[in-house]
Order: sequence, then structure tokens, then C-alpha cells
Amino acid sequence: MPRLSPRALPRARRTGRPAWLSPSVGRTEILSGLVVALALIPEAISFSIIAGVDPSIGLFASFTMAVVIAIVGGRPAMISAATGAIALVVAPLAREHGLGYLIATVILGGLIQVALGALGVAKLMRFVPRSVMVGFVNALAILIFMAQVPELVDVPWMVYPLVVAGLALMVFFPRLTKAVPAPLVSIAALTAITVGAALAVPTVGDRGALPSALPVPGLPDVPYTLDTLALIAPYALAFALVGLMESLMTAKLVDDLTDTRSSKTRESIGQGIANIVTGFFGGMGGCAMIGQTMINVKNGARTRLSTFCAGAFLMVLCIVFGPWVSQIPMAALVAVMILVSVGTFDWHSIAPATLKRMPAGEITVMVVTVAMVVATHNLAIGVVLGSLTALVIFARRVAHLAEVSAVIDPDGTQAIYAVTGQLFFASSNDLVGRFDYAGDPDHVIIDLSDAHIWDASSVAALDAVQAKYAARGKTVQIIGLNEPSAKMHATLSGELSGSH
Repeated sequence: MPRLSPRALPRARRTGRPAWLSPSVGRTEILSGLVVALALIPEAISFSIIAGVDPSIGLFASFTMAVVIAIVGGRPAMISAATGAIALVVAPLAREHGLGYLIATVILGGLIQVALGALGVAKLMRFVPRSVMVGFVNALAILIFMAQVPELVDVPWMVYPLVVAGLALMVFFPRLTKAVPAPLVSIAALTAITVGAALAVPTVGDRGALPSALPVPGLPDVPYTLDTLALIAPYALAFALVGLMESLMTAKLVDDLTDTRSSKTRESIGQGIANIVTGFFGGMGGCAMIGQTMINVKNGARTRLSTFCAGAFLMVLCIVFGPWVSQIPMAALVAVMILVSVGTFDWHSIAPATLKRMPAGEITVMVVTVAMVVATHNLAIGVVLGSLTALVIFARRVAHLAEVSAVIDPDGTQAIYAVTGQLFFASSNDLVGRFDYAGDPDHVIIDLSDAHIWDASSVAALDAVQAKYAARGKTVQIIGLNEPSAKMHATLSGELSGSH
């Protein structure tokens, strides 16, 4: 995969010019955007069908999302367009209430995304463990491949040699030159073969009619009442959360692939703005497209120009070159996506040597993430469940790190208990049973010099210990609290029970 630092990029930074003004970088960005635009067309049409709307609705959404996010987004080179996850969210609403309500949902969902972005929801990404990220990447690769399988079932036999030829071209053509993206060469070559030999194979045109004019802005055709708001609000919230989750995970993936950082807060707000604009132009909304983003990044694109070109070329291809684009064989695009799938999968993560060294909990989290994503076809659900699984495993692991050791003074007048480790809801549950209430002397010291109190559960557990000793006429002194622990204990001790 091309790395981030072609020679022109450092020169552009030193001169203060945008990187894409360099001829070599600009050529890469423009050609990569063209490849992505070609790959967007059948995807957008398919997602329109899933959402139950005309294909032009998905294509318009892909156009406006890509163009707007190229300007306001926080992750350069990431592609946003109509997606399957968003289509699944809005499909029931579109089916039962019509296009007007879908458009209103997209606009409201965009407003929610802007609000969530401004509130800093992107900062929650720091709590996504690496094992979840690996599972996310592997599940993504599997979903990309699975999406190509229907294109290889019950099709003319000529589809198969075309796919093989496309894969061979993309593997071997870069050995001759990298001046032109291999996927673009493969698509052009297979289209020429298909048209020249008049092969009867599925084409882009078979997926639906391409639009012949640019979208026109307008307001959604719905009653502007509280009833309408109550109807679309749940869908809009789900739309916003799913869109942000997929976009932020994709942005993090691109960060890792390109060794660069991006503004997740700006990306969150940018996604909302892009969806608002898309809604006013009659699109079905969208979020980051992982497959197309991988095509873009692996072709060497690194700037906003490629994203902008992807959206702009999409409309040019549909409106100006529609008859020719319609003749592109689906086999060419299937080959591109299969290669993207293979390149996306983290093969190192399932290597026997890696699995042998990896803790069982980490493997479990990765497997849960992959399984949930593949089962639901929803990356957001997999990430959430994977993160929750990681949280449970972490809590169980840390719960055993709290230890209690007892020392009785030689004269037998007091008992000293040293508590070490992190005290929180999981580890403090066993704390109450670690003391000898009946056998201890009348004075007990609990030394927390090597412990830290994290939550109210720990304070409640210490209160319970003191109460049990008090019931036997014995006193308890707690010592060694660090400043945060002492503050929490002083604030909550005696206030957590209704009996005071």
C-alpha cells in the first residue's frame, strides 16, 4: 500500500501550498477519485433499492455527501456517500410513510450529528479497544466480500473469467507502472472487452437508470407538526448514531493506514452538515463508505481533492457519460471489491503464531465483534457489543487485583488490614467478606495506602465493613487514603444508606 509521504507532500508543506497542487499528487488524487466514482455507482443504486427509493436518490446522496464532506470533514481522503447501514435504518420509514418523511429524517439526523459532534461524542472513540478495531477491520473485509457473492451466483459463465482477468490486471499491472491506478485500467479493459465482444453479462445499467440532471434543492414534503417530529425522531436518532459510529471507526482506520491524525470532532460535525445538505437536495443520507475509502487510500489518495473528485465525477459520469457508464460490466467492479476485501483483512491477526501469544480475552473480543457484524450486517452493533465484551473481560480481570492482608499486633490490641489494588464495583464486592469480624480485637485499622477508591460501590463496601465491626462494639480506623480517594470517601461515606 502506498504510504503517506510521497516526495511532493513534504515540499507542499514547506511552501505552504495545498498538497494537491503538486502535479504528481494531484494526478493521483484525481485518478483515484475517478476509480471511486465508478465503484460508487452500483453501490449507491443497490442501497437505494434496499431503502425502497428510486436509484437517483442514492446517487444524489453520494454526490452531495462526498462533495460537502470534502470541504467540511475532518478526515482527508475518506469517502462518504449513501451506505447500506443507513439504508437499513431508513427503509421501514420510507416504505411505510414515503420519501418526504425519509428526507425529513435525514435532515433531522444531520442536526443531531452536529449537536453530538459539538458535545464531544467523538472523544468516546478512545474507549474502543484495539481488539475491537481489529475485529471491525476483519468484519468489514468479510462484508465487502459477501456483498460480491450475489454478483457471482446465477450469472453467465463469462462473468468468471472476466473477474479473474480483472484481478490479474490489478495484481500485475502495478509492476509495469503506477502512474495510473490499476483498478481504473482493469475497469476500462474489461469494459472494452465486454463491449467489443458483445458479451451478454450483467452491467451497471442493469442495476437501475442513471439520473440525467443535477439534483434541485427543496424542502421535504411533510406536515410540519409535532406528530411528524415524534414519528421521525427515533429514526433520526438511530440514523445519527449509526452514521457517526461507522464514520468515526472508518476515520480511525484511515488514521492507522496513513500514519496521520484527523479531527474526529470536525468529522462528526461535518457528517451532520453533509447530511443536512443531502436532505435538502433530496438524497437518502449517508456516512463514511469503508469499501470505497479503502479503494481511495490504497490507490495513494491522501487529500480532500480525491473525495471531492469522487462526488463530482459521479454526477459527470451519470449525466454526461451515462450511456457508456451503463455498459461497465459488474464483473469489473466485483474484481475491484474482492481485491479491496483481501487487502483490508488483517491476516496477521489470525496467524497461528499471533493467536498463540494473544490473551484469550482479546481473541474473544475480536471474535464477538466479527460475529456480530457479520450476523447483523451492521458495523455499529458489532463495535458496541465488542466494546461491552471488552469492558466485562477487563472488569473481571481487574477485580482480582484487589488484595487484603491482615496483621495482628503482638500485644493483640489491634488488627491491621492492608488493602492493595483498585477498588471499584467489581473488586469491592468481595471486600466485605475478607475481614474477621468476630475474632479481631476491639480496634481495627484498614490501611489503603496502596489502594485507590474509584466509585460509590467501594465507599459503600467500606461503610458495610465499619457497620459490621460497630455491631460488635469494635472501632475501625481507615488510613492511607490518597487525595482523590479521601475526597470521595469523605463525600459519600454514611450517605449511601437510607438508615442514617
